[in-house]
Amino acid sequence: MNPDRLFDSLREDVKKNVPADMNISDIEFEGPIIAIYTKEYDKYAENNDVAKTLAQALRRRVDIRPDPSMLEDVNKTDERIRSMIPSSAELFDINFVPETGEAIIEAVYPNEVIGKEGRLLADLRKESGWNVKVIRAPPIPSKTVSDVRGYLRHEQDERRTMLKNVARRLSRPRFDGEQWVRMTTMGGFRQVGRSAALLTTRESKVLIDCGLDPNSDATPYFAIPEAQPLSDIDAVVVTHAHLDHCGTLPALFKYGYEGPVYCTPPTRDLMALLQLDNIKLGFGEAKKLLYEAQHVRKEILHTITLKYNETTDIAPDIRLTFHNAGHILGSAIAHFHIGDGLHNVAFSGDTKFEKTWLFNPANNRFPRLETLVIESTYGGHNDMQPTRNDASEQMRELLGQAISRGGKVLIPVFAVGRSQEVMLVIEELMRTGRIPTIPVYLDGMIWEATAIHTAYPEYLNSQLRAQIFQQNENPFMSPIFKRVETAAMREEICHSPDPCIVLATSGMMSGGPVMEYFREWCDNKDNSLLFVGYQSDGSLGRTIQRGRKEITLSAKGRSIDLQIRMNVITVDGFSGHSDRKQLMKYISSLDPKPDRIVIGHGEDRKCTDLASTIYKKFNIETKAPQNLETIRLK
Repeated sequence: MNPDRLFDSLREDVKKNVPADMNISDIEFEGPIIAIYTKEYDKYAENNDVAKTLAQALRRRVDIRPDPSMLEDVNKTDERIRSMIPSSAELFDINFVPETGEAIIEAVYPNEVIGKEGRLLADLRKESGWNVKVIRAPPIPSKTVSDVRGYLRHEQDERRTMLKNVARRLSRPRFDGEQWVRMTTMGGFRQVGRSAALLTTRESKVLIDCGLDPNSDATPYFAIPEAQPLSDIDAVVVTHAHLDHCGTLPALFKYGYEGPVYCTPPTRDLMALLQLDNIKLGFGEAKKLLYEAQHVRKEILHTITLKYNETTDIAPDIRLTFHNAGHILGSAIAHFHIGDGLHNVAFSGDTKFEKTWLFNPANNRFPRLETLVIESTYGGHNDMQPTRNDASEQMRELLGQAISRGGKVLIPVFAVGRSQEVMLVIEELMRTGRIPTIPVYLDGMIWEATAIHTAYPEYLNSQLRAQIFQQNENPFMSPIFKRVETAAMREEICHSPDPCIVLATSGMMSGGPVMEYFREWCDNKDNSLLFVGYQSDGSLGRTIQRGRKEITLSAKGRSIDLQIRMNVITVDGFSGHSDRKQLMKYISSLDPKPDRIVIGHGEDRKCTDLASTIYKKFNIETKAPQNLETIRLK
């Protein structure tokens, strides 16, 4: 059946299953969703039973929306809503989502918008025709979140066209005969960096992650026959926003990919932030750029977001569900249900199987699971990390010693994840008087990444979620933290005689503002360089961590020889990756146990060591493939 006939058939099925008084004005197919537009939207806005019943009957996601003719103009509605909301609500923003008919009001005091017995909220809905919802405003405004939402609203017609094209691809005819499943390793296997894997069936192709090697700028092996042409790929699924998992993604759109990208909402925003920053750094260091800002914008336009535990079709024979991975904000284990029960495979991305200062542990329960693809960053035999509490105590001792010497402390960090955890620990140590209070400067994308964390509190653990919305208790808003916003401010900090702590990107010292502080401070024995995150093989951070005392750096076209006299210290326990013990505990706790485990995202010996141990202990088939290998899963 061709897509048009299938859509006509689905429309008839919808009409048979909806209440007679629903007054349907249109039925559209947008990506994986059947959108039902009705002029009786008020009856169904808060009742999900009809949508759930339809979804079960049609085996597709269903969204009930107000007929566009019922909605007032966005600009007029924005003005009208603002005039009706009392100043005591401290209105922050109004986000209009035309495709769903939602107007989401963000306010510091949501109850002031809802009104007594919900009267004001009811009036807002009646006056505008929009499905007005109210949420608590994030305590730190995020320019990235605002810009992404504004761009999607501005380009809604182009986005709708894209979604309709996705719907047509999803509805193409299925093949008869023998079915099979295989995966091809395109990057990030027996190495850390440029993560990418191609999941292929007789019907479909799905790319999982599309990363960049931060130390060499190497990209995944896109030229392999299985991945060509790029237009044949049905979907790209991104597990999380670190550049070694998404840093090459905009280049796909540069070279012909026109399909969807699936990720969680925080991952979409963090991806855009880090990719645009990567372009900026590339310009500053005169590197060849893989893509431009226009390609990042196209990526945003093609991104379809999924929350944890939501399931959607991404190909005619593949359904995707995201589960919490515990690594960074919005990080996900991508679970694929292939065919009618043919095979189930989960790609873990990067995982943390421990409750951290930010997140709950990685999910370990799935409806079905035959194959697991898992990371091994700290999968080596001796890769054991301290607990978070032990790491906090070690941080207290080391910072206390450094401050007593009157020196500077430089902490290279990734903008997303490690920065926020280090901030939480330092804030608690200073607030409780366990170390002296000195300025803590944040340089790079750290503050904006922190703002995005507060925009998605539902992805944080419950304790932190409660803290960030309490006045005077939000640890990220502590006065000890000071943003470095200009080159002049950075220069002043570099040459100030006063002790301070600087958190600066990039985390592996492959560029970014961290290098400016390092060049100024490295020859002073009173200063300290404190590593809290993974340093990949070949990175400058790893070289220094291993004890190199003399290095040569390039700056503004000339070479600089540096003597490293500052204290070089590593505090383990802050990693967003599971260590060897946690990886083994995770596998032992999986429900159900997989038949096969594929090991990746680790140095060569760590991949093979972990694979061998899993096989011996659990009698599960394991593989530690190199890049460019293909494994038949079914």
